[in-house]
Amino acid sequence: MPTPRTLFPPRPDLHGWLRGGLLLAALLLPWAALAQAVSDPTPLHYRSAAEEARFHALAAELRCVQCQNQSLADSNAQIAHDLRREVLALMQQGRDDAQIKQFLVERYGDFVLYRPAMDARNSVLWFGPVVLLVAGAGVLVWVVRRRSRQLQPMDDNEARW
Repeated sequence: MPTPRTLFPPRPDLHGWLRGGLLLAALLLPWAALAQAVSDPTPLHYRSAAEEARFHALAAELRCVQCQNQSLADSNAQIAHDLRREVLALMQQGRDDAQIKQFLVERYGDFVLYRPAMDARNSVLWFGPVVLLVAGAGVLVWVVRRRSRQLQPMDDNEARW
Protein backbone atom coordinates (compact mmCIF):
# COMPACT_ATOMS: atom_id res chain seq x y z
CA MET A 1 0.00 0.00 0.00
CA PRO A 2 1.45 3.39 -0.96
CA THR A 3 2.17 5.84 1.77
CA PRO A 4 0.43 9.23 1.90
CA ARG A 5 3.69 10.95 0.96
CA THR A 6 3.86 9.22 -2.40
CA LEU A 7 0.22 9.96 -3.25
CA PHE A 8 0.58 13.70 -2.77
CA PRO A 9 3.68 15.43 -4.10
CA PRO A 10 5.31 17.90 -1.75
CA ARG A 11 3.97 21.48 -1.92
CA PRO A 12 6.31 24.17 -3.17
CA ASP A 13 7.66 26.48 -0.52
CA LEU A 14 5.20 29.40 -0.82
CA HIS A 15 7.05 31.47 1.73
CA GLY A 16 10.21 31.26 -0.35
CA TRP A 17 8.35 32.47 -3.46
CA LEU A 18 6.78 35.31 -1.48
CA ARG A 19 10.15 36.39 -0.08
CA GLY A 20 11.68 36.27 -3.57
CA GLY A 21 8.88 38.36 -5.05
CA LEU A 22 9.16 40.97 -2.32
CA LEU A 23 12.92 41.13 -2.79
CA LEU A 24 12.50 41.61 -6.54
CA ALA A 25 9.91 44.36 -5.99
CA ALA A 26 12.21 46.12 -3.52
CA LEU A 27 15.06 46.00 -6.04
CA LEU A 28 12.92 47.39 -8.88
CA LEU A 29 11.18 50.09 -6.84
CA PRO A 30 13.94 52.72 -7.22
CA TRP A 31 13.78 52.34 -11.01
CA ALA A 32 10.04 53.07 -10.99
CA ALA A 33 10.71 56.31 -9.10
CA LEU A 34 13.06 57.44 -11.88
CA ALA A 35 10.45 56.89 -14.59
CA GLN A 36 9.01 60.19 -15.81
CA ALA A 37 6.80 61.24 -18.65
CA VAL A 38 8.59 62.24 -21.81
CA SER A 39 8.19 65.95 -22.45
CA ASP A 40 10.10 68.74 -24.10
CA PRO A 41 11.27 71.08 -21.33
CA THR A 42 12.04 73.97 -23.67
CA PRO A 43 9.53 76.79 -23.36
CA LEU A 44 7.55 78.13 -26.28
CA HIS A 45 9.16 81.10 -28.06
CA TYR A 46 6.87 83.84 -29.31
CA ARG A 47 7.91 86.42 -31.88
CA SER A 48 5.93 89.22 -30.25
CA ALA A 49 3.57 89.99 -27.39
CA ALA A 50 0.66 90.10 -29.87
CA GLU A 51 1.49 86.58 -31.05
CA GLU A 52 1.63 85.38 -27.45
CA ALA A 53 -1.76 86.94 -26.67
CA ARG A 54 -3.27 85.40 -29.81
CA PHE A 55 -1.78 82.01 -28.92
CA HIS A 56 -3.22 82.06 -25.39
CA ALA A 57 -6.64 83.13 -26.66
CA LEU A 58 -6.65 80.34 -29.25
CA ALA A 59 -5.39 77.71 -26.78
CA ALA A 60 -8.22 78.66 -24.40
CA GLU A 61 -10.79 77.96 -27.16
CA LEU A 62 -9.41 74.49 -27.91
CA ARG A 63 -10.10 71.39 -25.82
CA CYS A 64 -7.46 68.87 -24.78
CA VAL A 65 -8.31 65.63 -26.57
CA GLN A 66 -7.10 63.51 -23.64
CA CYS A 67 -8.37 65.41 -20.60
CA GLN A 68 -11.77 66.13 -22.18
CA ASN A 69 -12.75 68.86 -19.73
CA GLN A 70 -9.74 71.14 -19.85
CA SER A 71 -8.68 73.63 -22.42
CA LEU A 72 -5.47 73.17 -24.31
CA ALA A 73 -3.98 76.01 -22.26
CA ASP A 74 -4.90 74.42 -18.91
CA SER A 75 -4.02 70.79 -19.62
CA ASN A 76 -0.74 69.26 -18.53
CA ALA A 77 -1.07 66.09 -20.62
CA GLN A 78 1.70 65.21 -23.05
CA ILE A 79 -0.58 65.52 -26.07
CA ALA A 80 -1.57 69.01 -24.91
CA HIS A 81 2.12 70.01 -24.86
CA ASP A 82 2.50 68.65 -28.37
CA LEU A 83 -0.65 70.36 -29.64
CA ARG A 84 0.41 73.70 -28.14
CA ARG A 85 3.70 73.42 -30.02
CA GLU A 86 1.88 72.52 -33.21
CA VAL A 87 -0.58 75.42 -32.83
CA LEU A 88 2.31 77.84 -32.34
CA ALA A 89 4.12 76.41 -35.37
CA LEU A 90 1.00 76.83 -37.50
CA MET A 91 0.62 80.41 -36.27
CA GLN A 92 4.21 81.14 -37.18
CA GLN A 93 3.62 79.67 -40.65
CA GLY A 94 1.08 82.42 -41.19
CA ARG A 95 -2.21 80.53 -40.75
CA ASP A 96 -5.12 82.36 -39.20
CA ASP A 97 -7.22 81.06 -36.29
CA ALA A 98 -9.93 79.60 -38.53
CA GLN A 99 -7.37 77.60 -40.53
CA ILE A 100 -5.74 76.29 -37.35
CA LYS A 101 -9.11 75.25 -35.92
CA GLN A 102 -10.05 73.57 -39.19
CA PHE A 103 -6.74 71.69 -39.19
CA LEU A 104 -7.38 70.40 -35.66
CA VAL A 105 -11.02 69.53 -36.43
CA GLU A 106 -9.89 67.46 -39.42
CA ARG A 107 -7.52 65.53 -37.16
CA TYR A 108 -9.58 65.20 -33.96
CA GLY A 109 -13.17 66.06 -34.87
CA ASP A 110 -15.49 68.76 -33.55
CA PHE A 111 -14.75 67.64 -30.01
CA VAL A 112 -11.53 69.68 -30.02
CA LEU A 113 -13.56 72.91 -30.15
CA TYR A 114 -15.18 74.27 -26.99
CA ARG A 115 -17.73 76.12 -29.14
CA PRO A 116 -18.41 73.94 -32.18
CA ALA A 117 -20.19 75.48 -35.15
CA MET A 118 -23.90 74.84 -35.30
CA ASP A 119 -24.76 72.62 -38.26
CA ALA A 120 -27.16 69.84 -39.15
CA ARG A 121 -25.03 67.16 -37.50
CA ASN A 122 -25.05 68.71 -34.05
CA SER A 123 -28.35 70.60 -34.13
CA VAL A 124 -29.87 67.99 -31.82
CA LEU A 125 -27.29 68.94 -29.20
CA TRP A 126 -28.18 72.62 -29.52
CA PHE A 127 -31.98 72.34 -29.69
CA GLY A 128 -32.71 68.90 -28.22
CA PRO A 129 -32.97 69.97 -24.56
CA VAL A 130 -35.35 72.84 -25.40
CA VAL A 131 -37.54 70.57 -27.55
CA LEU A 132 -37.69 67.97 -24.76
CA LEU A 133 -38.56 70.63 -22.18
CA VAL A 134 -41.39 72.06 -24.32
CA ALA A 135 -42.69 68.56 -25.12
CA GLY A 136 -42.64 67.61 -21.43
CA ALA A 137 -44.52 70.78 -20.49
CA GLY A 138 -47.08 70.05 -23.22
CA VAL A 139 -47.64 66.51 -21.96
CA LEU A 140 -48.00 67.79 -18.40
CA VAL A 141 -50.63 70.38 -19.43
CA TRP A 142 -52.52 67.74 -21.45
CA VAL A 143 -52.58 65.28 -18.52
CA VAL A 144 -53.71 67.92 -16.02
CA ARG A 145 -56.53 69.14 -18.30
CA ARG A 146 -57.71 65.60 -19.02
CA ARG A 147 -57.86 64.71 -15.34
CA SER A 148 -59.60 67.93 -14.41
CA ARG A 149 -62.38 67.12 -16.91
CA GLN A 150 -62.85 63.68 -15.37
CA LEU A 151 -63.38 65.01 -11.84
CA GLN A 152 -66.95 65.62 -10.80
CA PRO A 153 -67.69 68.61 -8.59
CA MET A 154 -68.87 67.72 -5.09
CA ASP A 155 -72.39 68.52 -3.98
CA ASP A 156 -72.92 70.62 -0.89
CA ASN A 157 -74.60 67.76 0.94
CA GLU A 158 -71.72 65.28 0.37
CA ALA A 159 -69.53 64.56 3.31
CA ARG A 160 -66.15 66.26 3.39
CA TRP A 161 -63.38 65.51 5.62
